[in-house]
Amino acid sequence: MELIVDALPTATIIHVNATRIDAPVALQFKEGMRTLTARTDGRFILDLEQVDFIDSSGLGAVVASMKQLRPGQTLELAALQPIVEKVFRLTRMDTIFKIHDTADQGVVSGEG
Repeated sequence: MELIVDALPTATIIHVNATRIDAPVALQFKEGMRTLTARTDGRFILDLEQVDFIDSSGLGAVVASMKQLRPGQTLELAALQPIVEKVFRLTRMDTIFKIHDTADQGVVSGEG
């Protein structure tokens, strides 16, 4: 599981370079997120544009990534594919996370 970071002045975008976040990669994802979010404070936007499948383990890993944040840090989501968006909606996690149509939209909404 590759996580690619774009550090911008108003947010850090973390691009998931994988098509699935599921049981086989959930722990690796969670540890990668822990490492990346330990480096800086502020807003993190998790870009899920390439992810077309997420199971309960993957969903749990995303939630755990949010819960491990320190005060002053936030995790937002962006570019959810229809099946992934449906999982977040059905589990009502769409009420927990701020979700943007695109990562760029998330960056712009945090400016000003």
